[in-house]
Amino acid sequence: MDRAGIVETNFRQRVAAADWPEGEPPRGPLTASDAMSVFRAQCLSRALDLESRRLQQVGEGYYTIGSSGHEGLAAVAHALRPTDPAFLHYRDAAFQIARSAQVAGQTIAWDMLLSFSCSSEDPISGGRHKVLGSKALSIPPQTSTIASHLPKAIGAAYSVASAARHDPEHREFPEDAIVACSFGDASANHSTAQGAFNTAQWTCFQSIPLPLLFVCEDNGIGISTKTPTGWIRQTFEHRPGLKYFFCDGLDIFDTYRVALEAAEYVRTRRRPAFLHVRTVRLYGHAGADVATTYLSKAEVEADEANDPLLHSARLLAQSGASTPSQTLDVYEQTRARVARVAGETVTRPRLSTADDVMASIVPPKRECAPTNGPSAEARAEMFRGELKAQKDPQPMSRIINWALADLMLEHPEIVMMGEDVGRKGGVYGVTQKLQTRFGQDRVIDTLLDEQSILGFGIGMAHNGFVPMPEIQFLAYLHNAEDQLRGEAATLPFFSNGQFTNPMVVRIAGLGYQKGFGGHFHNDNSVAVLRDIPGLILACPSNGADAARMLRECVRLAREEQRLVVFLEPIALYPMRDLLEDKDGGWMTEYPPQNERIAMGEIGQSGSGKKLAIVSYANGYYLSRRVQKRLEDEGVSARVIDLRWLNPLPQEALVDAVRDCERVLIVDETRRTGGMSEALMAMLAEEVDVPLSRLAAEDSFIATGPAYGATLPSEESIYAAAKSALGGE
Repeated sequence: MDRAGIVETNFRQRVAAADWPEGEPPRGPLTASDAMSVFRAQCLSRALDLESRRLQQVGEGYYTIGSSGHEGLAAVAHALRPTDPAFLHYRDAAFQIARSAQVAGQTIAWDMLLSFSCSSEDPISGGRHKVLGSKALSIPPQTSTIASHLPKAIGAAYSVASAARHDPEHREFPEDAIVACSFGDASANHSTAQGAFNTAQWTCFQSIPLPLLFVCEDNGIGISTKTPTGWIRQTFEHRPGLKYFFCDGLDIFDTYRVALEAAEYVRTRRRPAFLHVRTVRLYGHAGADVATTYLSKAEVEADEANDPLLHSARLLAQSGASTPSQTLDVYEQTRARVARVAGETVTRPRLSTADDVMASIVPPKRECAPTNGPSAEARAEMFRGELKAQKDPQPMSRIINWALADLMLEHPEIVMMGEDVGRKGGVYGVTQKLQTRFGQDRVIDTLLDEQSILGFGIGMAHNGFVPMPEIQFLAYLHNAEDQLRGEAATLPFFSNGQFTNPMVVRIAGLGYQKGFGGHFHNDNSVAVLRDIPGLILACPSNGADAARMLRECVRLAREEQRLVVFLEPIALYPMRDLLEDKDGGWMTEYPPQNERIAMGEIGQSGSGKKLAIVSYANGYYLSRRVQKRLEDEGVSARVIDLRWLNPLPQEALVDAVRDCERVLIVDETRRTGGMSEALMAMLAEEVDVPLSRLAAEDSFIATGPAYGATLPSEESIYAAAKSALGGE
């Protein structure tokens, strides 16, 4: 049967008869007028749910997750400030509606119905998804959030206090803001959520300010799997560093009182808290889900009898805020208004072309104050005796360290975070001295949790910082890649460019380490990074290029609000020689401050036309050695360094190989899913030149003497080049 219809009929009949469910009498600081405001938000949330179901039935609406049963969150919103950023659970329409009443000029019913009908005029997503969110209400959009938004809530909360010490140019949050983050009881079990709770406790334990309010909406079930009775309370009531509060989300007076108390605790103590809210779930999980297929009729009816709107009607009557007939009038008027507005919103335009859909993948540029680089005096004070060394050839690791120092000196909004980046200076010394130079709150030693590290950066970016999280090894990224795919990259897409999280993620990766390794420290898979729309992937091969490209990456993040991954080839960190022992041929001088390598700009060694070898990172280094051998044999060749792996530098690469007789692609990633597949396809479409490729085997990387057995080597590249040349 239609459970939505049953719930609505029950509400009308029971309110008219003053047939109230059992519950505590109204108590607490919620005034009569405020109680009516909360109830109006609840009614609008319910009416929108019902209308969205009707729109789906007639083909004018699309998949949606309803908020019915969770309307008590309107009281939580009423207890917070509209400037407190809120990362919301997908059932929190009532929260957003209640907050809209706190900000002038909102047309919340119109806006949300545009979202339900996927209209391109939807003010948050532009018709790309049914999401909650609003720039004016400080609510970034979330899609199907199963805890993936919790790590960035921690970063956002940390940024509030950090901004007081290092005020970023594009700061968004007030100094006394708290960050709210809501989720369901089932999501609380997710490893991402557990990592976030642990990070919050770990941070609090060290007395670091973290004004964060976790809000757990406990309806006792996740899709069809029940949460054991008492599980959330038992798990969270006594966690150190995480103050526990409980309220009955069916009772708006109790919810407001306890939420106000929790918010005050977080705001004054600057410590995290956990607000446990009892709710029910009505109509099933989502869309066409039917709860009676996995719950008994008695269980479903028990929840329906505890309809939050029924409890609110009871409390309004008992407090004298409204009579039953007045309460019904508010409900009926809201239902009629929503139906009327829906009739208009379904006529509004929708997205129709690929260009329309993709328009917000790349965020808009923003105005930034001009910078001229750090002053000579500041650099002299920071580098001291290292200034002289910068005039001599140096290995890549040291040059990256200097580039990071210069960038942090120039841009005080840059914050670095990661495992071992501070006191130790990184596994390979790339971040040495940075914490001493810039302090522990700008070079942050984090706990060992990649999801928290990336989420921390995303949250910091929400408040105007330019984060530079470090993932210690490329293989470690796979523990947390959804923070880039599902959170960072999708934010501008689902907000129509209104919300962004610009950042530069540094990752040490690729293979060829001789003495440290195996597959967990040598990973040659970048497929996931190239498969994320909007993500820029940069990969230098030498020190000077690394410094110039890193400066461009920071500019892309700071000015163009881009999500950038800077992949540093581990094996080339210490590389000194190119052709002979102690020739120093792979070391470079530290490039002048004003030099950058623009995105899409390739490198090239030589101008020979017989053969073009296209590669990057370690493959470029090895190909340069092969180039010398070929030239000694009278074969003129050129070697192309891609530098930018996503998006591929198509125009520059095509121009670089068009006049060559043959092209060999040398790819240190795997033959299946690696760079060479994309390069072969692109060049086959663009140039009429014989193509061949040499890629790594479809294998993990071994430790010990066989560290390079599955990867292109100098000898295999040489053999592939001779084969491409037809034996010449």
